[in-house]
Amino acid sequence: MLEFMTRTGRPIKPRTTPFGRRLAEARKKAGLTQAELGKLLGLSQRAIAHWELGDTSAPLRPEQIEILADTFEMSIEELILGAPPNGGRGKPGPRGRLRKVFEEAAELPKNEQQQIVTVVSALIHQAKVHA
Repeated sequence: MLEFMTRTGRPIKPRTTPFGRRLAEARKKAGLTQAELGKLLGLSQRAIAHWELGDTSAPLRPEQIEILADTFEMSIEELILGAPPNGGRGKPGPRGRLRKVFEEAAELPKNEQQQIVTVVSALIHQAKVHA
């Protein structure tokens, strides 16, 4: 008997996981096909389809998780667990590439962090004035 058919001849409803659903939703929201997302990750369309359907036999590598989070502009926590940053309390923090930059800045000495804050604050003010 074929794997995708039940004994009654009906197709088996694909079982998915919460992560698979989040991945599919985020991909569609970003306007990407499975093939396009696969290309970004160095994978096939079929691998993306398997992840979306909940097949966990092909694990995600850390760098792939980072690419997904950056592509969908969400935190890794939100991508993997479905939880918004800060557990949904208060305003969410920066996401994607911006979050990564701030995390890197947090590792710098305090005087360099202050210089970055000054520059970023000036850029934000300038953007608001010209908006």
